[in-house]
Amino acid sequence: MTDLFAAKEDSASDRSRPLADRLRPRSLGEVTGQEHLTGPEGALTRMIESGSLGSMIFWGPPGTGKTTVARLLAGETNLAFEQISAIFSGVADLKKVFDMARARKMSGRQTLLFVDEIHRFNRAQQDSFLPVMEDGTIVLVGATTENPSFELNAALLSRARVLVFHPHDEASLMALMQRAEEHEGKPLPLDEEARASLVRMADGDGRAILTLAEEVWRAARTGEIFNVERVQQIVQRRAPVYDKGQDGHYNLISALHKSVRGSDPDAALYYLCRMFDAGEDPLFIGRRLVRMASEDIGLADPQALVICNAAKDAYDYLGSPEGELALAQACVYLATAPKSNAVYTAFAAAMRTAKENGSLVPPKHILNAPTKLMKGEGYGKGYAYDHDQPDAFSGQNYFPDALGRQTFYNPPERGFEREIRKRIEYWNRLRVERGE
Repeated sequence: MTDLFAAKEDSASDRSRPLADRLRPRSLGEVTGQEHLTGPEGALTRMIESGSLGSMIFWGPPGTGKTTVARLLAGETNLAFEQISAIFSGVADLKKVFDMARARKMSGRQTLLFVDEIHRFNRAQQDSFLPVMEDGTIVLVGATTENPSFELNAALLSRARVLVFHPHDEASLMALMQRAEEHEGKPLPLDEEARASLVRMADGDGRAILTLAEEVWRAARTGEIFNVERVQQIVQRRAPVYDKGQDGHYNLISALHKSVRGSDPDAALYYLCRMFDAGEDPLFIGRRLVRMASEDIGLADPQALVICNAAKDAYDYLGSPEGELALAQACVYLATAPKSNAVYTAFAAAMRTAKENGSLVPPKHILNAPTKLMKGEGYGKGYAYDHDQPDAFSGQNYFPDALGRQTFYNPPERGFEREIRKRIEYWNRLRVERGE
């Protein structure tokens, strides 16, 4: 009788755990969505076969199995597993873990230390891992959702291999749903469209798809089947995975910028709407559109900058959601405008020349001479007033004598810059004819 009660208590305890926890893989072979790491030819599979683990950084979005894989690695290699979170741990916690690992090493067993959110440790805390990594006290496995190149010390990165965890694709999320149904012994009460919708809501997060499935089961009455609209009402749709101060933010603005530069208005609109949907500040988007107008369209279409500034002002005046249409209009205008980075390139070259050549004095003939002394020194002597010259063009030299004439701006044969190029070529001919 005692054994029966104990079995019931164990079963009740198991059922109280979240579904995502109950369905954690028990071996690397059960891990889904990361076949490039855990499959037969995966990097981690080969590492285990070699019998030796090195320190690693797991980089990927939430719900891709980073914690689970680290725990399984320790089991596969008979390493002691220790886990800390950079959110809740400080120097004292690290010292305690290192001391335990050293004691364990004395008895002949190495420690796999899993550090969640490792990018949240400051530079000094990250440096504290270096000695225990180098002497083999620990095998460090750090997990981060942020780009390690920006968030982790170069010294730490040089001692660890970065492994990228991918978001779950549709097939992987569907497989997780089927595994949940097998575990629970019942199908999810969803029609086909609702199943596909649930996958989209999970947004590549394996933990999320199981949590959403659990919510659906809790909400369903006997015999009830949910359609798309009903399931969206029940689970209240998860927000997209996007942190305005972190990596997702920069990925989407980069995608938007490159779609505009690549003259693809449809892709540009898609990324613009992704950012709106994720709650990005529309005025930040407006500022970026202004930048694109100068960097990628430039004088090929001088109206681009005017339109982007007007769109930013329109949003500032109207607010959301009315003002978002003005930003969309500017976005499409930029994507369909002729492209030129000639001014952007010329500015960079001129800035480089200015920095490299020091404080060169402009030629004296273009300097003002407000005093007799300055006139005596030759300031302003020989200056030709352009409006008094034929074609309002003197062709005289304006660069410092020590530098000589430079060419920075080279407009292409596109858009309005075709006309600018004609003007420059015309002035160059006059300059040659007048011996300047």
